Amino acid sequence: MVAKKTSTRKRSGRKYGKRASKSVKSAMHRRKKGTLRSGKGGRGGKVKSRKQAIAIGLSEARKKGAKVPRKPSRSKSKS
Repeated sequence: MVAKKTSTRKRSGRKYGKRASKSVKSAMHRRKKGTLRSGKGGRGGKVKSRKQAIAIGLSEARKKGAKVPRKPSRSKSKS
């Protein structure tokens, strides 16, 4: 019998947890309703963008301790 090749790619479960998707869903509903606001403490303007609503939802999930991948770190440029 020929042995199967194992792929080098790691098999992992869900990238985002269920709690994270619930938080994003909630943020999307608030955006549609017109109550989702940007900025620290919701002092900014109304959120109209889908992408911004998703980002806010993921940020809230991260604060609650849900399974959400880290934000990509920005490397400092040398001048």
